[in-house]
Formats: sequence, structure tokens, C-alpha cells
Amino acid sequence: MIPNWYADGMSKQIAVRLPEDLVQFIDRMVRDGRGRSRAVVVARAVEREQRRELAAQDARILAAATPDDDLDDLARYAASTPVDLD
Repeated sequence: MIPNWYADGMSKQIAVRLPEDLVQFIDRMVRDGRGRSRAVVVARAVEREQRRELAAQDARILAAATPDDDLDDLARYAASTPVDLD
């Protein structure tokens, strides 16, 4: 029996058809050292898209939420307080 932690950490191989210009771009990234392999470059792009989707979902939730002015006074105070960065 395969432990759950092992199965969860495994990747799955899939076949993806891409236009030639995207394949050339991916190959250039690998050749230039910006990715260890085609799979790494594609995975990073999909992960970036996943983060973008989650951020868009968060933005929709925030846009639909009623305004909460509980922190307005704190924000005004913080904005008017000098910051000593030295």
C-alpha cells in the first residue's frame, strides 16, 4: 500500500499540445537557465495563473463585502506617524 503522504507529493504526467512559438519560448527559458526543464517552466506558469485566479476571487469577495470602517482611525494614525527607518 502506498502511503498518503507519498501519493500526495507525486506529480502526474500529462500531454499538452502547445503552439510552436510557445514551445520555442519554453525551450529558450530552459536554455537560458530560467527553468530546469520544460515541465518546470510550464508548472510555474500554471501556478502563476492559479495565484492570479485566487487573487481575482479574493478581489470579487472584497468588492462584494460591506465596508468595514473599524480600522479607519488606525489607518489614519499610521499614515500620519513618521517612520524611523534608520
